Amino acid sequence: MDVRHLDDSSLEARLEALCAKGCRQVRRDIVALESGVELPEAQGLTSDERNRLLAELKQIMAVYGDTCRL
Repeated sequence: MDVRHLDDSSLEARLEALCAKGCRQVRRDIVALESGVELPEAQGLTSDERNRLLAELKQIMAVYGDTCRL
């Protein structure tokens, strides 16, 4: 079993990959992660690491409020 921890650079790379999909897709990905869906960008993460990734995504998306720019 691959036992590793999500370091800051790995987290940053995963966040960048998710955010590159665009605002609307990131919102869908947040819902998917909350529902337990295994996204490619979260593959191989522990439950705690997925929760950290999800928390970071939510924090980033809070900047946009309820809307996404076109």
